[in-house]
Amino acid sequence: MEENGGCYHVPVMLNESLEGLNIQASGCYVDVTFGGGGHSREILRRLNDEGKIFGFDQDADAESNIPSDSRFVFVRSNFRYLYNFMRYHRVDGEIDGILADLGVSSHHFDDKDRGFSFRFDGLLDMRMNTRAGQTAADILNSYSEEQLADLFYLYGELKVARKLASVLVRSRENKKIETIADFLDVIKPFVGKDKEKKFLAQVFQALRIEVNDEMAALKDMLQQTLQVLKPGGRLVVITYHSLEDRLVKNFLKTGNFEGKSEQDFFGNVKSPFRLVKNKVIVPTDEEIERNPRSRSAKLRIAEKLEEYEC
Repeated sequence: MEENGGCYHVPVMLNESLEGLNIQASGCYVDVTFGGGGHSREILRRLNDEGKIFGFDQDADAESNIPSDSRFVFVRSNFRYLYNFMRYHRVDGEIDGILADLGVSSHHFDDKDRGFSFRFDGLLDMRMNTRAGQTAADILNSYSEEQLADLFYLYGELKVARKLASVLVRSRENKKIETIADFLDVIKPFVGKDKEKKFLAQVFQALRIEVNDEMAALKDMLQQTLQVLKPGGRLVVITYHSLEDRLVKNFLKTGNFEGKSEQDFFGNVKSPFRLVKNKVIVPTDEEIERNPRSRSAKLRIAEKLEEYEC
């Protein structure tokens, strides 16, 4: 989708996600990851004058993509505050569908000043909300060796997490790690030529998740969907890595993040949701060819059960 003279972000599995929302013309919807506005604009096209959509984004850059449409309400906030804002707008418990496209936008990866990509040099920032919070550089220079090891192991699933943390702590004693080039220079001994991109992607993913507290924010948002969705309302989530997909999969199947299933008297798994599709949806070969960044995407769709009470 073209935004501001360039490509902000190409919506992934656009048709599949909109189909999953089962859009009602006069319904009320929430796009908790507004970004370039691609999904939101398509939802708006399917609404009549009575329909409404709320778009969440904490990134100041996303505000330039806000559509001029009275049916659209922009919420400048992290989606972990979903319930508070829906309550403020007096629509909690009345939402027909929630869409979450959890991927980092092309815009972020391609902006060398944001520090999300190892393809450029620049300051190690990685904050989705540049108005507040610690940067990636702050974390690398202040966390203990144990804290660094934990974040690289848990969020990057790196086997060399402890060695990596040790080298970083020793290196920063001589020179602060402030730029992407500084960081890459320190971790260079761990980067194998055969799997260089994969390793760096895991390292940068781990830092980004920590900087933005992504896993805790995702849990908060998912739990709050039960308070804001009406019975029969749809939850559509697109994930891009195994950590977030595991949380989403477990939550939709069992209502908890551990995947511990409770059964009723008849042996049926108790869950606040009904899975609309039992099998995860992935992009077509044509979409992956058109948009390579969609290749790791997984789409899950569920419907809040009529009998579930929060």
